[in-house]
Amino acid sequence: MAQRTNQYDDNPQSYRTYWVSRGYEHDAEVAALRRLLEGRHFGHAADVGGGYGRLVPVLREFADRVTLVDASRKQLNDAEVYLKGLAGVSMRLMSADGLGLHSASVDLVTLIRVMHHLPDPRGALAEIARVLRPGGTAVVETANLAHAANRLRYAAHRRRVPLSPVDIRSAENRERDSIPFVNHHPRTVAGQLEAAGLRVERRLSVSNLRSARLKRVVPHSALVRAEGALQSPLARVGFGPSIFFLVRKPGPAGPSRA
Repeated sequence: MAQRTNQYDDNPQSYRTYWVSRGYEHDAEVAALRRLLEGRHFGHAADVGGGYGRLVPVLREFADRVTLVDASRKQLNDAEVYLKGLAGVSMRLMSADGLGLHSASVDLVTLIRVMHHLPDPRGALAEIARVLRPGGTAVVETANLAHAANRLRYAAHRRRVPLSPVDIRSAENRERDSIPFVNHHPRTVAGQLEAAGLRVERRLSVSNLRSARLKRVVPHSALVRAEGALQSPLARVGFGPSIFFLVRKPGPAGPSRA
């Protein structure tokens, strides 16, 4: 995670600019979060690796307070601007595999667009399990190595989709030891979640219609509506490039502590 901190901090461009042309992907993830958390309310949520706080306003719909956690000081500085005026939000400079939060102190943890930076996510998942209260909830997203198009590519070469993470960086980025970018097999991630003591309760397939061509010809609102309708049924076949896991730490949920 130290490498990630340095590379995000040293980048002169704000991560917010990455999302300027990715409104569909953002709205697809917001739809997934709202679907998974619908009807629930939490005292304390932690958005681990949440960057500039892109999803914090959504989490505040479901939680009394949100702690935004990131390993990059620059990201948190950007978050202070992006989240200015939003009550009930605090920020902490911490890595996903070294959370400086008390054990059993959080009701909801989200880990979204972080797993693709973690070739071995077991330390981060163990930390999520540690800080969650018994009965607590987590939403963990992973870039899906076994998405439909990838399965076709592997099948064309008469190969099976690997269960181990696959580095998708260019040769040039690997040579300069850039920030890790890996895709994970959902079956492996599900096993890692269970090994960390987190029970998988539901999955969603997300960003199913991610296509530059579709974005050009289909109105944004129609694309997002179709996405929302597809997330649950397509989860059964792991169709999309992103999988959201809803997981729970076993045990009775106790009263929230401030």
